[in-house]
Amino acid sequence: MKIEKIQALSGSNIWSIRRKKLIQMRLDLEELENYPTNKIEGFRERIEKFLPSLITHRCSEGVEGGFFHRVETGTWMGHVIEHIALEIQTLAGMDVGFGRTRETKTPGVYNVVFNYIEENAGIYAAEEAVKIAMALVEDQEYDLNDCIKKLKEIRESVRLGPSTGSIVEEAVSRKIPWIRLGTNSLVQLGYGVNQQRFQATITGKTSSIAVDIACNKGLTKRMLHDAAIPVPIGDLITDEIGLENAINKINYPIVIKPLDGNHGKGSSINVNNWEAAKIGLEYAQQYSKKVIVEKYITGYDFRVLVINNKMVAAARRVPAHIIGDGQLTIQQLINKENQDPRRGYGHENVLTEIEVDKDTLELLEKLQYNLETIPQKGEVVYLKSTANLSTGGTSIDVTDMIHPENITMAERISKIIGLDVCGIDIMAENLTQPLKESGGAIIEVNAAPGFRMHLAPSEGLPRNVAAPVVDMLYPPGRPFTIPIIAVTGTNGKTTTTRLIAHIVKSNGYRVGFTTSDGIYIQNTMLSKGDTTGPLSAEFILKDPTVEFAVLETARGGILRSGLGFSQCDIGVLTNIEEDHLGMNDIHSLKDLTRVKRVVLDSVKKNGWSVMNADNVSSMKIINDLDCNVAIFSMDENNPYIKRFSKEGKIVCVYEEGFVTIKKGDWKIRIGKAKDFPITMEGKARFMIENVLAASLACYLNGFGIEDISNSLRTFIPSAQLTPGRLNIFKFKNFKVLIDFAHNPSGYEAIEDYLKNIESNKKIGIISGVGDRRDHDIRECGKIAGRMFDYIIIRNEKHLRGRTEEDINGLLMEGIQSSGRNVSYEIIPKEIEALKHAISMAEEGTFITALSDVISNAIDLVQEYQAKELQEDIKV
Repeated sequence: MKIEKIQALSGSNIWSIRRKKLIQMRLDLEELENYPTNKIEGFRERIEKFLPSLITHRCSEGVEGGFFHRVETGTWMGHVIEHIALEIQTLAGMDVGFGRTRETKTPGVYNVVFNYIEENAGIYAAEEAVKIAMALVEDQEYDLNDCIKKLKEIRESVRLGPSTGSIVEEAVSRKIPWIRLGTNSLVQLGYGVNQQRFQATITGKTSSIAVDIACNKGLTKRMLHDAAIPVPIGDLITDEIGLENAINKINYPIVIKPLDGNHGKGSSINVNNWEAAKIGLEYAQQYSKKVIVEKYITGYDFRVLVINNKMVAAARRVPAHIIGDGQLTIQQLINKENQDPRRGYGHENVLTEIEVDKDTLELLEKLQYNLETIPQKGEVVYLKSTANLSTGGTSIDVTDMIHPENITMAERISKIIGLDVCGIDIMAENLTQPLKESGGAIIEVNAAPGFRMHLAPSEGLPRNVAAPVVDMLYPPGRPFTIPIIAVTGTNGKTTTTRLIAHIVKSNGYRVGFTTSDGIYIQNTMLSKGDTTGPLSAEFILKDPTVEFAVLETARGGILRSGLGFSQCDIGVLTNIEEDHLGMNDIHSLKDLTRVKRVVLDSVKKNGWSVMNADNVSSMKIINDLDCNVAIFSMDENNPYIKRFSKEGKIVCVYEEGFVTIKKGDWKIRIGKAKDFPITMEGKARFMIENVLAASLACYLNGFGIEDISNSLRTFIPSAQLTPGRLNIFKFKNFKVLIDFAHNPSGYEAIEDYLKNIESNKKIGIISGVGDRRDHDIRECGKIAGRMFDYIIIRNEKHLRGRTEEDINGLLMEGIQSSGRNVSYEIIPKEIEALKHAISMAEEGTFITALSDVISNAIDLVQEYQAKELQEDIKV
């Protein structure tokens, strides 16, 4: 077997709209294509012994053991690898269950698709699943434990922490989109101007001053003391003299901790003698030069969580410990405790595995114990000096037991320090009594407190503490997204996108839009190039100044990564024509339709799909969409238009020279098409189609007819505003048209336009695109032969797997089949071809350059224009 390609999809895609995180592996089975599992001796027995947990995979059988039954009766190795990849992720603590395996048009080559939780782990699972399958086929050894361990390590290195993850999950449950910013725990909720950011449990609303106060334990303690809140007495010291003075003042037992520490790092608890105190000072100064020495308060360790100045949860924290049975050693008891299914690696489970470290050994030494000591039956041996869950501690929910006076005090503390998300550490015998009665004290106040102890306590009720965070960021009525219009199709996407963006901008919104030319915000290009993929969409949605997004969404990005947005309000499908066929397993219009409809399937249920009623392929999916549908047409008598009008639905048509919105029997005319500059006085029918699509989308979004009309009148096509979209340059004796048309339907649109152009000689500069089918290249040549009097064939910069001779030969075959005796020549370089065409121009000549490198062609033509102007000035 051979892996040809692995790609990670992260948005809605051709395999699933709902399951966005999918690995797609293109796998060549090679000789194994001839050997389904029932023809490989002993394979069923080996895979069942190796991964017995696959018994839970129901597969298409729909019953437990269904997958094993498929193996028994015979299935292909791609299907087996799909299930192995799913199962090893699940065994590594990433519960996944969706998969598809489909053969491509190439015999023996399959697309193996399965979902993932962490991208790097999913890719690793794909690679290892192939190795495991080969080991099973060849009856070779494979270390599954090592594979699972590696998957866990990958997962822990990249996954969101439990606190961050819980907030994301809560947001997702409310359909709030999210974007991970970088590789750490910085997350954006929502889009554009309505976004909110948080990292761990620090939000964009968290005061930096409050964080500084909380990190400065001395200042925190002083502020709380001044507010009559009980805190342990103590001093801030820097050396042994200060340590000695502090001990003389407060007496043993004491706590020593770094001024700027967190998570219990550098802390020594319940210190009872001078030698231990000196060691504690040295340990604390590894983290901070300044050290706090304070009275050790007896009692239990409690954490109270306050969010948005309201107490939401409380837990009693217990340090990692074991309970003796009179038979097992401490190490054996630790091993036994770590076998608890609730414990896992890192943050994968409710509890974390207990690791033996310096803190553990020092605590045991104080008891004159070691790891081989056998504690008495019932004896509790603490293994950590702090109760952090990350070091193996446990938690007990006590939210419902906390005294109202203690609740009020906790909420006061959050306001005194100024934290919107505040963790308060309390040492007390209980929280059922006011602290002033129980003798308890506030030990610390924490910014970015962990949520895990509340989300999944070892005992007691779990508390959804992520919900109040999201409530705080997005109170009722506050929007979390911005309007999104996504435009897809074969031809007309970029112009339609620009038209919509212009209408939106003209009506007072700060618009961000993506096109095949670049990324723009308010018509300022921020990134140049083909930016029609998910990363470009994300660029717009991450920008905190954008109020409205218009996103050109092309085939390539959808196939490569999926959509870059969760849902859109309006999806526009301009048309579906034969283009890019034979690439990426897209071989037919049906395949291409499956790609394009991903955008329409991602429209909100109450949103709109805008579709071309004149396009046969588009209309084939009109009844399959789970949203509102509106259509446009160049023909008022189009059968779909008549049907929609009869049903009282909204349509947009070109009738009697007008662009018109219709609903039922009434009409609202936006204006005459010839009055909109983009239509070239109504001569460019394909531009009128773009106007129909854009007008309908904007009308459905709520823009007024007059506002749409005025905007269309002010959209002046030019090389700067619409590069490569019917750009016409006028000279004294001739004209030059530059357009991006590169497929048969694009050529036909230019042909239709040129029929309306009076010219005594029409010169065409054409080329063939190397990654298109022979038929497509030949058809472009044929259409060129029909519309031009003289043709210059030039070569693309990137041949994409073909030779110049091959491409040019197909174009010449097409020209010769056009039915006209058209002269042509070959000039390989585009610039030289354009220069030659201009040198041939006579009075009334119309040159059409169908170019792929638009900027180069435009620069050259504008250079010639400037020279002509200079010559006129001299004269």
